[in-house]
Amino acid sequence: MAHSKLARRALRNHARYRGRNDLNIVPMIDMMVILVFFLIFTAVFSKTTILELNLPAPNASVPDLPEGLQLEVIVRQDRIEVADRRTGILKSLPNLPTGYDLAGLSDYLKAVKAKFPEKLDSNVLLAPDIPYDTLVQVMDTVRVWVVDDGTYRKAELFPDISVGEAPLVGDALAGSLAVPAAAGAK
Repeated sequence: MAHSKLARRALRNHARYRGRNDLNIVPMIDMMVILVFFLIFTAVFSKTTILELNLPAPNASVPDLPEGLQLEVIVRQDRIEVADRRTGILKSLPNLPTGYDLAGLSDYLKAVKAKFPEKLDSNVLLAPDIPYDTLVQVMDTVRVWVVDDGTYRKAELFPDISVGEAPLVGDALAGSLAVPAAAGAK
C-alpha cells in the first residue's frame, strides 16, 4: 500500500510521540502516601477536651430549687456579671482594654467558693453575639483556677456548668418588647 509523502511524515510523527500523552500518576500516589503519614502522625498529638454540659430539654419544667446560692455568670458585650438567681447581681466586672476581665472573675469566684465550698454547679448565660472563644474562656475560668504555689496545679471551683441565654436588659429588652407590639398592629 503506497502512502503519500505527507501521510508517511504524519505516521512517523505519530509514532514518535506515541505514549507521551499517558497520565503519570506516580507523583500523585507519592504525595498521597506522604499526606497519609502526615495526618496520622499529627492526629496522635492533637488533644480534644470534651466537657459535659447540662442543657435543659425543650419542654422541661423547672424543678424545685433548694435554698442557697444559685450562681450565674452572665457574659454581656461590655461586662461580665456574677449574680445569684434570687438576689440579683453580686459583682459586675467591666471589660478591660484587652478584653474581658477573666482574672477578676477568677478572683471573685474564689471568694464565692470560700464562702460556699460545697457548691459545685453554676450557670453561664450569654448575651447574643458573644463569640464561642469567649464562652470557652469563661467556662474554663468558672470551672478551675490555677494555684500559685510555684507548681502548676489547678483547683476546682464550679465544675458542673449549665449554659443558657442571658436575660435581656436595656435597649435589647425594649427592642424585644417592641417587636410583638408591631406584629399585633398588622
